[in-house]
Amino acid sequence: MSEISEEPQPTGTATPAGGGPADPTEAATMATVEEAFTEIDVDEPHVGIIMGSKNDKPKMEPAGKALEELGIRYEVRVMSAHRDPEMVREYCQNARMRGLKVIIAGAGMSAALPGVAAAHTDLPVIGVPILGKSLGGLDALLSAVQMPPGIPVACVAIDGAKNAGVLAGRIINA
Repeated sequence: MSEISEEPQPTGTATPAGGGPADPTEAATMATVEEAFTEIDVDEPHVGIIMGSKNDKPKMEPAGKALEELGIRYEVRVMSAHRDPEMVREYCQNARMRGLKVIIAGAGMSAALPGVAAAHTDLPVIGVPILGKSLGGLDALLSAVQMPPGIPVACVAIDGAKNAGVLAGRIINA
């Protein structure tokens, strides 16, 4: 993929109206280079594991361990749908461009994070409801599974991060 530069072109370089190289040979070379780069397997993560609080890390670690056993790279981020909604939006909207194929979102209490993530990406989102101090995690479970039409969230059991990792692996390897 080529980038369009807003910087002025050096004097003496003609750029056609389409913005591509003036020389057809140069255009063919660029296409070949771009094609070669798409074939390179980069060490980028394929799964994003996000959670609403750093206190959720111990509950979400089994997802990462399951992915490691499957040989799937992942990244971990802490972001709150309530305290950092803009950060969640940006992360999810840019996830595909950065090479992610699945997002695992863990949260307790209102568990808004999986639904907010799903609203801002077309990637599969797996919700992990986390056991809270009240209601036995039922509040988080119901929040993750009661999504409006068109905003799907796959959901695992309360504190079911290991199954979220396994499911992400199955999605990627399907």
